[in-house]
Amino acid sequence: MTSTAVHLPIPRIPRVRAAAGRLQDNPIVGHKRILLAAPRGYCAGVDRAVVAVEKALERYGAPVYVRKQIVHNIHVVSELEEKGAIFVEEVDEVPAGAHVVFSAHGVSPAVVNAASDRGLHAIDATCPLVTKVHREAVRFARDDFEILLIGHEGHEEVEGTAGEAPEHVTIVNSPAEADTVQVKDPSKVVWLSQTTLSVDETMETVNRLRLRFPELHNPPSDDICYATQNRQVAIKKVATNADLVIVVGSSNSSNSVRLVEVALEYGAKAAYRVDYAEEVKQEWLDGVETVGVTSGASVPEVLVREVLEALSDAGYRDVEEVKTAEEDLMFSLPKELRQDSTGQRDARALGGRASGGGA
Repeated sequence: MTSTAVHLPIPRIPRVRAAAGRLQDNPIVGHKRILLAAPRGYCAGVDRAVVAVEKALERYGAPVYVRKQIVHNIHVVSELEEKGAIFVEEVDEVPAGAHVVFSAHGVSPAVVNAASDRGLHAIDATCPLVTKVHREAVRFARDDFEILLIGHEGHEEVEGTAGEAPEHVTIVNSPAEADTVQVKDPSKVVWLSQTTLSVDETMETVNRLRLRFPELHNPPSDDICYATQNRQVAIKKVATNADLVIVVGSSNSSNSVRLVEVALEYGAKAAYRVDYAEEVKQEWLDGVETVGVTSGASVPEVLVREVLEALSDAGYRDVEEVKTAEEDLMFSLPKELRQDSTGQRDARALGGRASGGGA
């Protein structure tokens, strides 16, 4: 592997709630309205991971340890901390014999082995779509392919996937890096990707790689997850008619950050990311007729509703949902949590919570 991993700190942003009516209903030329993207918010993999921590706390009691953020959203992390979850950077911070949950972004075999060596009771909440990419990496490494992993160095998902076959993986961070990456045998090279990237940027990277390596192999199926793609498609449609786009999501959420970029690329005059409604600024609304609103795949719907309430104070009360897909994918809980302490089976399938688009 040609890159060095960089560990990203877990952000802690204290929430300071603003009083109702903070935003003013200033007059503009035209009709104030909101275009609300759908699908948005929680995806099936996020729902499964969050419920996994909640179920672990119910079954085993506090504390339950979680390696990294279970999902990249500070509100979700804070709520789980209040319930008794303890978030750590590495498994060596977890007391021997304790329960530890692996986050939705996945872990490398080295992390699994380290947890086992400490006698930890591990619960794997890795998104099944990330697990799919892990299996692809193992398969192609077994067949002695070089793997060009398109993704952001230092992101937990990329670390986990690369860790499945470190001698075979080279990380490609951007389209520009596609022009300089070196391979040993251009006839035995395949690309895989992080699941939360911009679809357009990823395909630009792939196209540039293919210009240099015409025999570049594709993954068996699309690695960018359905939720990432659906949220980007929805915001593309919204952005073409929006003066301003507000994306609800945390700064370390790759898919949330991509939504801001996609909104700007597809016509929004301005686009901003916020964790909470209190971060929406009055000056963003100056002269704005149409506001687009969406949220990343790890964002609970309550945070979107708070943004809509704040915008209502500013006169944006006409809300039109722009729906581009229905989502019906469901995942079962991790196997360790499919029964409660009494042996009662929890067979529910999880597919997002009130996230728009039918999920």
